[in-house]
Amino acid sequence: MGQSLPKPGLRPFLPADAPVLAEIFQASIEELTVDDYSEGQREAWAAKAYDETFPSRLAEALTLIATLDGSPVGFISLKGADHIDMFYVHPAAAGQGVGAVLYDAIEKLAGARGAEKLTVDASDTAEPFFRKRGFQAQRRNTVPLDDEWLANTTMEKRFPSTEDKKVSS
Repeated sequence: MGQSLPKPGLRPFLPADAPVLAEIFQASIEELTVDDYSEGQREAWAAKAYDETFPSRLAEALTLIATLDGSPVGFISLKGADHIDMFYVHPAAAGQGVGAVLYDAIEKLAGARGAEKLTVDASDTAEPFFRKRGFQAQRRNTVPLDDEWLANTTMEKRFPSTEDKKVSS
């Protein structure tokens, strides 16, 4: 029999987590986006981990951390009521359900807070993940980053309204 993977734990962000989340952010970009972005684009993007605004960006959002054996392996942040601002999984934990656990938790929290939809500016690498979860592309974006330009796609997922839920029950 095959071994089952440990289920990731979830916990809220603490200010002391910022350095390890910066490492996850950088490693994720450098290793998981190779097929979609050039070396220069990845370097410019990953450098944002060491921008002085990175910790405050995490603290000002609802940020959840996924852990395996107590160690952080991924994070997701919800800005405002309905925008996924950052969502990164360490390459060593990719494909182990970490992203799904993080996303499912943030969707439930957003819904419980009354959000009618979720939006995300998805990288080309992350777009299939979101599409699989019911997001639809709204528009393509080109984002200037230092001397580079990065493309992403604004995507949206609408939640069924209370009326829709009553009709389908």
